[in-house]
Amino acid sequence: MTEDEIDDFVNRALDMMTLKEKVATMSGNNFYLLLLKDRKFGVRPYPAGGVKRLGIPPFLFTDGPRGVILPGSTCFPVSMARGASWDVSLEERVGEVIGKEARAQGANLFGGVCINLLRHPAWGRAQETYGEDSFHIGEVGAALVRGVQKYNVMATAKHYVANSIEYSRFKVDIQISERTLREVYLPHFKRCIEEGCATVMSAYNKLRGEYCGHNSYLLRDILKGEWGFEGFVHSDWMNGLKDTNKGILGGLDVEMPRAKYYGKKLEKALKLGKVPIKLVDDSARRILSTVLKFTTKKDPQNYGSDLIGCDDHVLLAREVAEKSMVLLKNQENVLPFSTEEIKTLAVIGLLADMKNTGDRGSSHVRQRNIVTHLQGIKDNVGNKIKVIHNEGHDIDVAQQIAQSVDSVVLVVGYTFKDEGEYIPFLSKGLGDRTNLGLKEDDVKLINAVAKVNKKCVVVLVGGSAIIMEEWKEEVPSILMAWYSGMEGGHALADILFGKVNPSGKLPFTIPKESAHLPYFENDIDEIEYGYYHGYTLMEKESIEPAFPFGFGLSYTEYIYKNIRVESTEEKIIVSVDVSNIGAIAGEEIVQLYVGFENSNINRPLKLLRGFKRIALKPKETKTVSIDVKKKDLAWYNPDNKAWEVESIEYTIYIGSSSKREDLLTSKISL
Repeated sequence: MTEDEIDDFVNRALDMMTLKEKVATMSGNNFYLLLLKDRKFGVRPYPAGGVKRLGIPPFLFTDGPRGVILPGSTCFPVSMARGASWDVSLEERVGEVIGKEARAQGANLFGGVCINLLRHPAWGRAQETYGEDSFHIGEVGAALVRGVQKYNVMATAKHYVANSIEYSRFKVDIQISERTLREVYLPHFKRCIEEGCATVMSAYNKLRGEYCGHNSYLLRDILKGEWGFEGFVHSDWMNGLKDTNKGILGGLDVEMPRAKYYGKKLEKALKLGKVPIKLVDDSARRILSTVLKFTTKKDPQNYGSDLIGCDDHVLLAREVAEKSMVLLKNQENVLPFSTEEIKTLAVIGLLADMKNTGDRGSSHVRQRNIVTHLQGIKDNVGNKIKVIHNEGHDIDVAQQIAQSVDSVVLVVGYTFKDEGEYIPFLSKGLGDRTNLGLKEDDVKLINAVAKVNKKCVVVLVGGSAIIMEEWKEEVPSILMAWYSGMEGGHALADILFGKVNPSGKLPFTIPKESAHLPYFENDIDEIEYGYYHGYTLMEKESIEPAFPFGFGLSYTEYIYKNIRVESTEEKIIVSVDVSNIGAIAGEEIVQLYVGFENSNINRPLKLLRGFKRIALKPKETKTVSIDVKKKDLAWYNPDNKAWEVESIEYTIYIGSSSKREDLLTSKISL
């Protein structure tokens, strides 16, 4: 159906629908009956809406974001790992696989475009988003939207907005200035809406005293008004709506996964005249139009069950894991290992042989075929190297083993018990991390092993920044491996043994101590979100991080030369020559920042405004060009309620990380 045909059909449908039918489109259907039948969550898509009498189908919800959560789906690395790839085309391919597998399992709405900004690394669901920078999150999130929706699956951007504390998410009231809201916490959502994202999920938390699911300023004024969003907004599950009248007046279109406050209560409110019928008509129109847009469009292919977790999709999961791992330290070229030089290798740590793909809340992908780090290493080396595994419970024994081998891989970090989604009465912890460093036993193990083996690599497993000042100088090599999905073990081995050159870069800043971070409290009723966090905060306060935003090492070396800056009416074009001066091929992530040192108002020293991943052969040079839209230099003037571009001299930075020493500079005046 064309857009005009859909509009005509929806107009006629609304004329024919009863009040009960209209209201019924605005909530989930039979959730508890299905849950009782299945005796477990997440094994089927969950329906909502639909008008059977008129042939209008429901939408069928499944979750993410590291893959479709239904059994057997491909399990990708978590979103934070994918953010570390800085590869929008790769993320779009991930979205395509998710779209295909969702359709193959009967779903047509994917609730897994999680783009909440990482304000503080203690946040339990940090692993579900892409990083700390709004521009970076927006570009990668938009790529996931594009990929998913190619296969007529509605994408959901969530959790709108400022949802960055887990344990208190059902009650916390976020106080925030208008500039901070507009410049820091909203741009990535707007970017996904510009990309055509079909639906939005409201957050549980309050913003300035009102729950996000009731918040007319967020939902009606900004999202549907200023941004022109034509899709529908659905609540976060179970507790995302607190009041019938406030919900519909505020702009919430669908209550998920059942009708607790909508349904009969909404019908009653309409009959009593407490809410106008035009608001229900608007919600029903949005729901029907969006569903029909996706369900009547011609499909690019068939969706057989053989697509689910197929070989091509598993290979992509491996590629994503390989491109996401970040080499943080590599003194004396400990890596890559050589099978010619190493004959014995110890793989030590409780996590080394654990199927550890991340949180087990709503994002849990039910995939059994997970390659552990130990298995990946064994598969890689075969009988060329003797691999000895020890879980590290007895540190003395682990130390003896480490002393007896040529090299050591120490796998340490977190599991779902340490960080993840907080679900009342079900979660074993608080969701949010209570410690930003490693566990005490892990630190003791690292120090003990490093004393006796100088060819030791620490592999970190987790979803966000890990403070490592108490041990990082003791080891020669550190690799951030994340929760790396079903093929993480193979990807790790590929990097350790040089089959793959590491190319990931940090999507956040790693501080030296927690005092360098914004205030965070997991059990809190009200908190203020400030204008600065992450690299913008540390740069503003002249704090040196342990590892800067955008940092990551390689087995080769890149140099940047000849920055050039051009200007057109609408954009700035920045070019630079990047050379691989090493002996092996690699991929580099070129990062562009714009500096606001000459601003007449309070602004960050610089902000990311472009990036590009490139492949370079040994001794090869490429010219890389990145465009910056001039409108992306604007700040939000709350007095004028408008975005304004200052007429000042800007600094253009381009290079390999956000660190000043890693960047070439130029100037441009607007």
